[in-house]
Amino acid sequence: MTKAETVGACALAVLLALYVVGAVSIPPGSLRHEVQTLPLWFPIVAAFRNKDLAKWAALPCFIFWLTLMIVIWLFLLGWARLISGHFFPSEIAMTLVVGAASFLGIAVCVRWRTTVRPTVAAGMFVLFVALQFLAFRLSLIPYIARR
Repeated sequence: MTKAETVGACALAVLLALYVVGAVSIPPGSLRHEVQTLPLWFPIVAAFRNKDLAKWAALPCFIFWLTLMIVIWLFLLGWARLISGHFFPSEIAMTLVVGAASFLGIAVCVRWRTTVRPTVAAGMFVLFVALQFLAFRLSLIPYIARR
């Protein structure tokens, strides 16, 4: 499997695990998770088409999701109260999938040498940081969060 395919598979694993969380949440939060994962579609498609830009689009998404999973784990362990809530066993299992896929995705991205110019790479990275935060923020709008 190439580095691009591995990054694509990791991004797809994150996306699917978050869809599972949306499906098993009470109340169901399917739309919320679909909105949250919109930025992952570009790196998934680009990676499976073996495009170097996939690295620079996926990396900020992986960092975002791994950070969020760490915050959830710290809450579940009682070590930090940055978030609150109740997590079902299936949701906890999916945090492990998202965390592992994000960690592996970051590791592969770090080792993946691309031909993308530094200014383009930086631009893509910043764009996808912004898109991921925007998607997450939009998912918290009450109309979306409750659907």
